[in-house]
Amino acid sequence: MTCSILVGGAWGDEGKGKCITYLCDNDKPEIIARAGVGPNAGHSVEFNGEKYGLRLTPSGFVHTDAKLMIGAGVLVNPDVLFNEFENLKKYNVKERMCVDPRCAIINEDHMSRDKSSEHLAKKIGSTGSGCGPANSDRVLRTIELAKDVPELEEYITDVSLACNEAIDNGEDVFIEGSQGFALSLYYGSYPFVTSKDTTASTFAADVGVGPTKVDEVIDVFKAYISRVGEGPFPTEMTQEEAESKGLEEYGVVTGRRRRIGYFDMELAKESCRINGATQIALTCVDKLFDCARVQNYDDLSAETKAFIEDIQTETGVPVTIISTGPDLKDTIDLRKELL
Repeated sequence: MTCSILVGGAWGDEGKGKCITYLCDNDKPEIIARAGVGPNAGHSVEFNGEKYGLRLTPSGFVHTDAKLMIGAGVLVNPDVLFNEFENLKKYNVKERMCVDPRCAIINEDHMSRDKSSEHLAKKIGSTGSGCGPANSDRVLRTIELAKDVPELEEYITDVSLACNEAIDNGEDVFIEGSQGFALSLYYGSYPFVTSKDTTASTFAADVGVGPTKVDEVIDVFKAYISRVGEGPFPTEMTQEEAESKGLEEYGVVTGRRRRIGYFDMELAKESCRINGATQIALTCVDKLFDCARVQNYDDLSAETKAFIEDIQTETGVPVTIISTGPDLKDTIDLRKELL
């Protein structure tokens, strides 16, 4: 039995989708549960030559024997969810999906308020998905819940009960966090943050699993950092410099160009400390070093190994997963050696 939580180490866009896909396809947990804010976060998944941009469906959907769940702390836009059911029909996502009755529902008014707010849309750089206004209504106790939406009736499941029963029965539960630690309402670069906490502790609460039942916290970092929207970015490089390094990226949900920066060790240390990280997954190493598609740690260059070892030394957390390309096979998995 293992209950694992995956979190983003910085401002999102760390490559969580690739890591989640690899871990769920490899480890085959019985339950894959989505935590986090809601459809304002996009996960990119590349599997069997096809690319998917997901906003509510757990990225581990490629493991077709798993039950897919959306925890009570996650905001749900039914239109987004049903659209993903259609796009992922070949994976039977609709038939496997469970939505907690306590999930709050995003409606047109929330999205309209999000997009029309000068503060949210212009200063903060909101995605316009309605999450901020919806979480505001949830705090005010005026929002509609999933249990009151007829269209969701067939998917309603007590996610907390299901996850805890699975853990107690010796089954594996994988909890997917979304966005990133530095966007946390509490610990991020306030006010340029999202509308709730985005740490491992809250992700556990999102699906109703207590801290004593969590075994592993996997903190995901890119070999460099990117950020969508406004806010401080201590290690940011110019767009010209990013382009010269081939580091040009665009947000999954917004399509906006991401700001690019160098790896921030101080942020990494803080992220590992507050999330209680037990492992680090490092992605896009091939974008900085000449190691594309390398699958064996011994085949990495001395420079690449030094970079990885520096991260381990500074954070005190082992780097167990190293991604060297978009395909699942482009992964170095050191969990057996290091854990």
